[in-house]
Amino acid sequence: MAGVITLIYGIVAYLIFLGSFLYAVGFVGNLVVPKSIDSGIVGSPVEAVIVNTLLLGLFAAQHSVMARPAFKRWWTRLVPSSAERSTYVLLASLILLLLYWQWRPIPGPVWTVENPLWTAVIHGVFWLGWAILLISTWLINHFELFGLSQAFAALRKKELPPPVFRTPLFYKWVRHPIYVGFLLAFWATPSMTWGHLLFSLGTTGYILLGIFLEERDLVTLFGDRYRLYRKQVGMLFPWRKVAE
Repeated sequence: MAGVITLIYGIVAYLIFLGSFLYAVGFVGNLVVPKSIDSGIVGSPVEAVIVNTLLLGLFAAQHSVMARPAFKRWWTRLVPSSAERSTYVLLASLILLLLYWQWRPIPGPVWTVENPLWTAVIHGVFWLGWAILLISTWLINHFELFGLSQAFAALRKKELPPPVFRTPLFYKWVRHPIYVGFLLAFWATPSMTWGHLLFSLGTTGYILLGIFLEERDLVTLFGDRYRLYRKQVGMLFPWRKVAE
């Protein structure tokens, strides 16, 4: 019964994540969704900056703290290890939904591209970013990344195999293609407002911090193999050095 409950919990967490992810595309791109990065009631710019910064900080804190091995060791004393990743995904998704709801628009153009050709190119980069991000999750194991593999393993009363160091496709040329996808999607807009700029700067800062913390954990996990990988492959800009 515990395995069934864990699986249902994992599926619900995944579906909420999927909804928050799809909403993110519309939120950042000002597409379809009822509340986007540039829509809503315009208020005091100072209040908007404070609220938006706090929302970004809350997401960054949850993401960074809960992803650390030390926190996971403590956290799994309170929740089953099979539900740990689903809980992480669920909380991250709920904070994202809070961010979408409470985000304050800050209008005013930082840049505006009106040329139809360049506008089409920028929109193409926007969609390319989301495609790279999504494909990259499947390359490294999409369902494990978002907690479903752990939930199914609990149902079958099996342990997941230990992590294996792999560099499929994009990972041969850049160490963090998921983050590359986010950066392309967040910055590629023909109409950059001050609110969008704050969002892009805040998420970029978090991504750089997240890479530092994540790579420290990966070195601990994979040792010299990851150190060599770090020397041979670019962090965010694609390049590959031939092994000597």
